[in-house]
Amino acid sequence: MASLMQGRLPINQDLLMMQKGMLLRKVRSRSWKKQRYFRLQDDGMTVWHARQAGGTAKPTFSISDVERVREGHESELLRSLAEEFPLEQGFTIVFHGRRSNLDLVANSVEEAKIWMQGLQHLVDFVTGMDQQERLDQYHDWFQRGDRNQDGRMSFHEVQRLLHLMNVEMDQEYAFQLFQTADTSESGTLEGEEFVQFYKALTKRTEVHEVFENFSADGQKLTLLEFVDFLREEQKEGERASDLALELIDRYEPSDSGKLRHVLSMDGFLSYLCSKDGDIFNPTCLPIYQDMTQPLNHYYINSSHNTYLVGDQLCGQSSVEGYIRALKRGCRCVEVDIWDGPSGEPIVYHGHTLTSRIPFKDVVATVAQYAFQTSDYPVILSLENHCSWEQQQVIANHLTEILGEQLLSTTLDGLLPTQLPSPEELRRKILVKGKKLRTLEEDLEEEEEEEELESELEGGQEADSELEAQLESEPQELSPRSKDKKKEKRSKPILCPSLSALVVYLKSVSFHSFAHSKEHYRFYETSSFSESKARSLIKEAGNEFVQHNAWQLSRVYPSGLRTDSSNYNPQELWNAGCQMVAMNVQTAGLEMDIYDGLFRQNGGCGYVLKPDFLRDAQSSFHPERPISPFKAQTLLIQVISGQQLPKEDTSKERSIVDPLVRVEIFGVRPDTARQETSYVENNGFNPYWGQTLSFRVLVPELALLRFVVKDYNWKSRNDFIGQYTVPWTCMQQGYRHIHLLSKDGISLHPASIFVNISIREGLEGDES
Repeated sequence: MASLMQGRLPINQDLLMMQKGMLLRKVRSRSWKKQRYFRLQDDGMTVWHARQAGGTAKPTFSISDVERVREGHESELLRSLAEEFPLEQGFTIVFHGRRSNLDLVANSVEEAKIWMQGLQHLVDFVTGMDQQERLDQYHDWFQRGDRNQDGRMSFHEVQRLLHLMNVEMDQEYAFQLFQTADTSESGTLEGEEFVQFYKALTKRTEVHEVFENFSADGQKLTLLEFVDFLREEQKEGERASDLALELIDRYEPSDSGKLRHVLSMDGFLSYLCSKDGDIFNPTCLPIYQDMTQPLNHYYINSSHNTYLVGDQLCGQSSVEGYIRALKRGCRCVEVDIWDGPSGEPIVYHGHTLTSRIPFKDVVATVAQYAFQTSDYPVILSLENHCSWEQQQVIANHLTEILGEQLLSTTLDGLLPTQLPSPEELRRKILVKGKKLRTLEEDLEEEEEEEELESELEGGQEADSELEAQLESEPQELSPRSKDKKKEKRSKPILCPSLSALVVYLKSVSFHSFAHSKEHYRFYETSSFSESKARSLIKEAGNEFVQHNAWQLSRVYPSGLRTDSSNYNPQELWNAGCQMVAMNVQTAGLEMDIYDGLFRQNGGCGYVLKPDFLRDAQSSFHPERPISPFKAQTLLIQVISGQQLPKEDTSKERSIVDPLVRVEIFGVRPDTARQETSYVENNGFNPYWGQTLSFRVLVPELALLRFVVKDYNWKSRNDFIGQYTVPWTCMQQGYRHIHLLSKDGISLHPASIFVNISIREGLEGDES
């Protein structure tokens, strides 16, 4: 146990028991439940499993992959097996990204607690590691390279380690570094010797050059020199002086340097690798936008067929789909409801083989997870296929389970003139669906009922008189009361109690923009298939922009996307469409763009649209953008890469040939891509030093996607990692771009180092 994280992790009894290993039952479905021997490895960071104790083991997961550990009763699969296995003996390991959960059942409550507490202890430890510990990888690499685990590393082991680190180095140069570090002349590297070898290996020559350009003595940056760098290169402007002091205090490792207000090379590199040196502007990370504008003025993070965790035909329906969507910031989730057995509505993709889940379980899940990531309102987009009777059950479940969270009338009981804001709707859940009447009629009836109650409370005598009048003269009832009696005699297709829960988001059919303007109200919303929305943008782009300035639109993927693939959301955002619904369970380019936009503003699920998309008289046409937009030229110098991972880690000897592609998504004339040449056999510290140039007409709508690929002349280049950033959140100057996997998980420490320069107006290519 002493080797566990080099002794930095406090030892406890749970971890010791986990390292001994234990039989647990792995549960994949109601029919697949098999005993496996699970064991925490000596490094304390990986769990392996085998069919039996002493059997051939294989890695199951790394602690850094784990988001959290849930108790058995929180798993719908384990709940379905409660008669077979006590829920107290079960637990679920939830992973980051789209990886499926791992459901396990221990042989006793005590053993379940050991694993739950032990795993959570490790997860908390990894999460709490500060940045310096994360960057301090010497020991991790040493453990991987020291094949015979004797605490020393021979040159042969160093050569193998270089392959593991994804770098091909001249053997003579590698041996020279090895000998320089081997100060004891023992022919092996130990402890501090390996640290020096690693530092020599990871030396950033290109960063040294930048440092020396501003440092008079090449040893340090004085306060004034650092201010010059921040002002001239990083484009920090007026705040450069104050910022320089902050950054020195934050990143300079030596106390004497902090006292003298100077920045060493180590401090400079630490700054460039930090969130302050990131391409994504840290001021855009918290909620920084005006959240008091009407809902229709925001892009809203929206999910399509949220209940699916697989494809549209045979995939699994699960409340896990809602948990994942809500935790990743989705604010509009879809619920496809059908009549179920025993009078209980069910959720699934109708007329397919997808599995079914009880509607009440979905509502309970939404109630629990709606506001864990964001306080701003959640929209339940109901696709209601139920009978009148089960619609009543739907209304009851929504009212009883959601309670105060459910918005069931206007905020102040008065008729609004525009949609409320995300700020006004904090921690509220709104129902989007069909409605029997207008909001005006609902409020009028509420007013009548209040007046009637007031009259009835006026005294016993008035009470009796009114009762007699109601009994003897039913013909004198108001027209609305007559309508209600009619409703009771012949049931409408839509249940009134469910209709009443739809307040600000009444679903209506779209006919034309002119028809909507003449007949619809601001609280009525239409849905469009991706193909219909695209054709409207081409035929009447400006009208679509104006429509979305006063009314909400939802766009959903084509029904032909049975594999749950996605469409590019950008062209719908260009027209101001707010709820562009995605199959969030499917990773790829489209979700990279989507996540890139919603990464800003605290990841709260709402992003304010540009002002020209919030103006009902806007002249903007997404297909033909013209002045008064301030066109800009973007110059990106792609300098170097750091510790790029292999796509296929099973091939120990394969080394990547990386190239960088920069893609811009925005209005059609701005959409472009360029790439560097590839660097042969170096994923560890490749150097490109190439400049790419782009011209952009509407920067307010542009997103940049940086993709690193492994060059392969036989096939399409293999994906290594990517990062997508909105133009408006991009920092200029020397910046690191920290890469994400296909699933959006950090590939730390993989990054690329770039220099970003934005110039007003359109210029000729300067690449």
